[in-house]
Amino acid sequence: MDYAPNTDEQLQEMLRTIGVSSFDELISQIPAGLRQQTLDVPPGLSEPQVLELCEALARRNQPLGEVTSFAGAGAYPHLVPTVVDALSSRGEWLTPYTPYQAEASQGTLQAIYEFQTMVCELLQMDVANASLYDGASSAAEAALVSLRATQRPRVLVSEALHPHIRQVIVTYLSGMDAVVQEIPTVNGVTDLEALGKALREDVACLLMQQPNVFGCLEPMTQTGQLVHRFGGLFVASVYPISLGLLQPPGAYGADIAVAEGRCLGSPVAYGGPALGLMATTAELVRRIPGRLVGCTVDAAGRRGYTLTLQTREQHIRREKATSNICTNEGWLALRATIFLSLLGPQGMRELAQLNLEKAHYARRRLLELPWISAAYDQPVFNEFTLRYDAAMSTEVIDRALRRAGMVGGVPLGPWYPTLPQASVWCVTELISKARIDRLIEVLRGLA
Repeated sequence: MDYAPNTDEQLQEMLRTIGVSSFDELISQIPAGLRQQTLDVPPGLSEPQVLELCEALARRNQPLGEVTSFAGAGAYPHLVPTVVDALSSRGEWLTPYTPYQAEASQGTLQAIYEFQTMVCELLQMDVANASLYDGASSAAEAALVSLRATQRPRVLVSEALHPHIRQVIVTYLSGMDAVVQEIPTVNGVTDLEALGKALREDVACLLMQQPNVFGCLEPMTQTGQLVHRFGGLFVASVYPISLGLLQPPGAYGADIAVAEGRCLGSPVAYGGPALGLMATTAELVRRIPGRLVGCTVDAAGRRGYTLTLQTREQHIRREKATSNICTNEGWLALRATIFLSLLGPQGMRELAQLNLEKAHYARRRLLELPWISAAYDQPVFNEFTLRYDAAMSTEVIDRALRRAGMVGGVPLGPWYPTLPQASVWCVTELISKARIDRLIEVLRGLA
């Protein structure tokens, strides 16, 4: 009955209760030009016709596997080993309700427990939850945790934190008595002098990204020390693949670590679904949002897994809930668990090394072109920002690359108006040296 339309008698009863005689009277305050009495909906199609239409629409898209993509900025194409698909697609795992009803089976609970353990090892933090919706919501939830833990009203975010993440944080905090303040950058990294001036006793936390949106490596240790000096929490948003080589958040004193974990065994998939990672220090465990699976023993002494912590509205009084996050990305967390199990610490180091070496080779080759220059003089991992001469626009570059079956760097102008002639480029392990050399050939033809 939830999806049955209202009967005429029910509509009349609702109108009488509202105090109007007709639906037209109900919407009389809406200008006539904005009222649409009929929808321009075509007649129904047969199943073969629907399939033909859907296939025609699908052909308008170009699968990422058919192009060479140098676009990153938050969504990174990485190799997904075949075994990840094979194991995660088994019927025991791939059910419509699995991500929501984690307590459905011991197998699911154990997989989440292993996932939490691996996230803690990867980030070198004390405790991790069962995952959140995506990296951006994880960052926003970290801001909420910081506000509650410190009872302070001000949240600092670096201008080099991805603009989409910053927008999500502002949206999350828009209904609260909290202030979000951006810290500017200098030479591609957070301005520590400006940060020092912004830090006061009312700062709940600082959120920074490593590597940042420009691809530059931030001075995380020094920054964390500054924030802690004023009693604020330090939140690090990291790129999981980079942790094969870069210091993990726990090593430089982060109180909360968040990340977009889709790169761990899941495809880009048109931007979703995603996998939010969150880990904290032990002191913040009871403030962590979502759910946390623990390991215990039953009455017979047998090992068992259970939802140890569920701080969501459906389980405790609303005013005591840490978040309205009501579930976790169980299936993507499973894929990440399989992926991390396959690679192990050595595999993660080798994967990160491939990304580093290929990106630096591409950057070096791109800088050979006379109309391209480095935007910043900073260390990078597998992303980097380039500037173009005034005579060469990002649109011209993108059109030329599309004709050659390539996707170029992500233009930064829409996010940063002061960088109209700049793009951030990404090179992962999937891009061969031959494809990088082909990129240079195509761009040389533009001179």
